[in-house]
Formats: sequence, structure tokens, C-alpha cells
Amino acid sequence: MADQRVAIVTGAARGIGAATAKRLAADGFAVAVLDLDEANCADTVKAIEAEGGKALAVGVNVSEREAVEAAVERVANELGAPTVLVNNAGITKDNMLFKMTDGDWDAVIAVHLKGHFLMTQATQKYMTQAKYGRIINLSSTSALGNRGQANYSTAKAGVQGFTKTVAIELGKYGITCNAIAPGFIETEMTAATAARVGISMEDFKNAAASMIPVARVGQPEDIAHTVSFLASEGSGFVSGQIIYVAGGPKD
Repeated sequence: MADQRVAIVTGAARGIGAATAKRLAADGFAVAVLDLDEANCADTVKAIEAEGGKALAVGVNVSEREAVEAAVERVANELGAPTVLVNNAGITKDNMLFKMTDGDWDAVIAVHLKGHFLMTQATQKYMTQAKYGRIINLSSTSALGNRGQANYSTAKAGVQGFTKTVAIELGKYGITCNAIAPGFIETEMTAATAARVGISMEDFKNAAASMIPVARVGQPEDIAHTVSFLASEGSGFVSGQIIYVAGGPKD
């Protein structure tokens, strides 16, 4: 339909991003599925199209300005002007502080912080023109501090400050900006963490669940449900917030 809203989800080839893209498509959005390798987006796009939705796969390195601007322009030309942005793309390069390299630090900061900045900057012009927008950034409970993640924790804390500032600057244009901070979510990324620390994924999950008040670990769909609300018209008075989706309270 001509007035179908367009959403962009970065890091949408798998995990939280894929679940989010599928949920937004189910909510009626045309969804741009962005990831580093366009070919890897095929499964998410096929899943959306199989349910009658509309999706477009776009390959982009979110930490490179020219690539981001070209990707967003392509989305605007092929799907329509984007008025919802989910900044989900992320990487981890975990290590203890004394072993962390410049490369480990720079790569994580670039994808998370510069990536969020570039994607938001490139899409906000469409939102300000429409006098409507929803920007949803992915932070993490690691923003509160997490052993072996000085780079990731710093980036995710930075995302929270970025979120609040964007909310202040763009609010008068009908644009909200919020962050979701997931706790333990069962994804390939958490499986990689389990492998790094040398325990089975099942033991890793059980240990995490034992410390979570709702007594289970999270699924990508738990985050997608929260994104769905924040991307909706009904969330218009919620802005500049950090929502911990972690099965219990976080400070």
C-alpha cells in the first residue's frame, strides 16, 4: 500500500535483528533488512515474504559513512522513506583489559557508536520531513559493567547517552528515540561467549537462568516485542528511555 510505513533494521540477518525484522513486518511495515553481507539477509527476507510481507535485503558496513548513506538512499528509493530505525548491528571482541588490543577496542566502538550515529543521521532527514519517526537503539545490560567487555560495555553505555541526546534534539519533529538493553538472550553471540569461556551452552543458559527472577533466559522475540511497542504510533509519549529487557530489575 502506498502509505505503508518503512522500517530499517540493522544486523537483521540473524538473532535479535532477524526476529525484530519479522515482527515489524507482521505489524505491517515494509522492512529493510540490513547486514554486513547482503546474501546473509536472504533467510530473513524469505521468511517475511512467506508471510505476505514486504522486505528488502541491503548489505552495509554501518561504520562507513558512504556505505550507510548509499544503503539508506536505496531503501528510500526501493521501499519508501524510512520512518522507523532499529540500530541493532553489533559485534563483540571480548578480552580482559590488559589483553585488549587497539583493534578490539576500535572495531567494537566503530560498529556500535559510529554505526548508530551514521544510521541515525542518515535516516533522520526522512523522519523530520515526515514529522514522524521512531528510533530504537540496542544497548545492553553490559552497559552497567561486565568482566572482559571493557570495549562492549563502554559502547553500550555510550548508546544510552546518544539515545537521550537524540530524543532531546528530535522530539519537536514528532520523533522519539529509545534504547532497549537486553539481558541474557539466547543467540549465536551468547553461544560464542559460552565457547570462549569454555562451558556448554546448556550450562551457560542454566547458570544465567538461575539468577534471573523470571527463571529463564530471553529469546530474540522478547526483544522484538519491545521494539514493536516502541515502533508503534502508541508509544509517542515514551522517549529518551532505557528499557532493560532482562527478566528482572537492573540499575
